[in-house]
Amino acid sequence: MFSNIKNFSISYDAVNENSTFAAGDCISGRVIVEVLKEQKINSLSVKAKGKARVLWSERYGQTTVVYHAKEKYFSMEEVLLQDCTGGAAGEEYVTLINQRAEKDTNIISPGIHVYSFTFQIPQQHMPSSFKGCHGKIVYALKAKLNRPVQVPCKAKAEFTFISKPDMSIPHLMEPQFGTVSKHMKFLTSGNVSVDIKMEKMCYVQGEVFQVVAQINNSSSRSVTPKFSLYQKQSFFAKKKRKLHIKKILKVNGESIPPAVHHTITQQLTVPQNLPPSVLNCSILKVEYRLKVYLDVPYAKDPEIKLPLIILPASAPMTKLNTAEVFTFTGWNEHSSVFIMKQ
Repeated sequence: MFSNIKNFSISYDAVNENSTFAAGDCISGRVIVEVLKEQKINSLSVKAKGKARVLWSERYGQTTVVYHAKEKYFSMEEVLLQDCTGGAAGEEYVTLINQRAEKDTNIISPGIHVYSFTFQIPQQHMPSSFKGCHGKIVYALKAKLNRPVQVPCKAKAEFTFISKPDMSIPHLMEPQFGTVSKHMKFLTSGNVSVDIKMEKMCYVQGEVFQVVAQINNSSSRSVTPKFSLYQKQSFFAKKKRKLHIKKILKVNGESIPPAVHHTITQQLTVPQNLPPSVLNCSILKVEYRLKVYLDVPYAKDPEIKLPLIILPASAPMTKLNTAEVFTFTGWNEHSSVFIMKQ
């Protein structure tokens, strides 16, 4: 801990049972400063910020290229305490009365001091919070305490922002269909085909949905239908795309013997903690696909892929979020691509 500062932290209050925030919500909290000795304060401020960042590197022979991009959504600052004597003429400062009754002063006495704040999240169509393998979308509160001839104290508390569903997406609530057929050649004869149907494209976290598959096995071997839900993370910088595929769940159906036509109704459950789809960020996208395929021995598996859009649902309340003091090291803010040669 910084000299004579025993505790410097920031916390916020939940506005619903899910401890999530949406556009237009007010987020209120407090900055706690606990000092061991009387301290002179140059300034105490708090910021609310929302932004997306992506970062990855690729090798081209002896050259490593680092791809970097960012997208800012909002940044708001409130000054809680300011040394008015050091300001320029005409400047206005906001001094907040803390709960230990110290008013209009930049000297704080030993003890615990609590400074309250409130921000309103802008009414913008911003993407939901997300952290992936090559980037993240983060919404956070950051507090900063400046003292004469001292390293600044910093604290951070991230909060979960959930974007309001975009119901204007085409075919969102319409039934989804897919079909595929394949003629067997090597070590297997005949044909196999599969037709699938889903009730809609859009599902919420924790929802159970059905996939109806009509399978016609006119081949000489048994086939096994398999159902796989996977996530596509796409990261964009300098006209390049970095793709990461993550398997969410996989279910195997019953084996279907040769010369049999069979209909399967398979139930799948969207995991409760699955991140919602992110489709409204220019540098980071989170998409989902359902893949239905037939496992055919000694042959390439015929498969169907259908898009799914995952929306947020209710979740257990989380505890009050408080962050410890830390020194923030930011990314380079001046360039999107860096080239390093060995």
